[in-house]
Amino acid sequence: MPAKSKAQQKAAGAALAAKRGDIKKSELKGASKSMEKPMTEKELDKMASTKRKGKPEHAAQH
Repeated sequence: MPAKSKAQQKAAGAALAAKRGDIKKSELKGASKSMEKPMTEKELDKMASTKRKGKPEHAAQH
């Protein structure tokens, strides 16, 4: 699933880095911390690789 905002794309990138071992899981905060465990590396990669152009900084909340 592609990211819906720049913030979501950044959080997915941080969670992916932690899952791959590039950063410590203890360094994660907020959305990236909650994304790391339930999502697979493939899902995180797809979300993190979403293009940022034209995306809002934060997604509208329902």
